[in-house]
Amino acid sequence: MLLGATKRVSLGDSVRRSLPLLLVATGLAVFFGGFAYDLAYAGIPYQDPTPEMAAAYAYHARVASVIRWAGLGLVLLGAAFGLVRRLAGVARRPAAR
Repeated sequence: MLLGATKRVSLGDSVRRSLPLLLVATGLAVFFGGFAYDLAYAGIPYQDPTPEMAAAYAYHARVASVIRWAGLGLVLLGAAFGLVRRLAGVARRPAAR
């Protein structure tokens, strides 16, 4: 324990509460990262590419697509997780009279 520290800080509850938002934010970052990868590496298709150029373009376009789908999956996972947590929280609370 550090000198002057009076109590321990537990981040478990705050992290659990913000996990859906963190998943959605991370998913959006990954999704837009996929677009950035697409622009940086795949870019605009060539007009008359050689077979090697076409293969490289197809490879990078596929990688960018996988990155975007992974980001979308994280966004949907975070949204579903948040919805389930919210509905479970509503079901646990007694009705107000």
